[in-house]
Amino acid sequence: MITLLPDPATLQLRIPATPDHTNTGGDIFGGWIMAQVDIAGSIPAVRRCRGRVVTVAIKHFVFHKPVFAGDMISIYAEISHIGTSSITVDIQVHVERNPEQPETLFVADAQLVYVAVNDQGQPRPVQQLSQ
Repeated sequence: MITLLPDPATLQLRIPATPDHTNTGGDIFGGWIMAQVDIAGSIPAVRRCRGRVVTVAIKHFVFHKPVFAGDMISIYAEISHIGTSSITVDIQVHVERNPEQPETLFVADAQLVYVAVNDQGQPRPVQQLSQ
């Protein structure tokens, strides 16, 4: 089966899943994957806001398939909405598995909301980009 990947320009993070990331069942711990997704989602938000952002909401997060030690995780993130001080980011997680017979699998998707903040941690407007 062929998995269509998002635009390569939206690749924000690539990281191997290692045995120290496993849960008691032997799969990669979902909380660790969520942390990587939060980091990857913040990258386009910081770039667009041109400054500090904080995570304020996980609108949804769905795990479609398990992730295993040895998988190479690729996280794609793209801005889907810009508000006054907030930025919504759509995220997809794919893994590359089995180097002998490579396959790429879509394993999770999420939507997170970040807010631009000033040096005091207070919300600030997202700068409008000139055309």
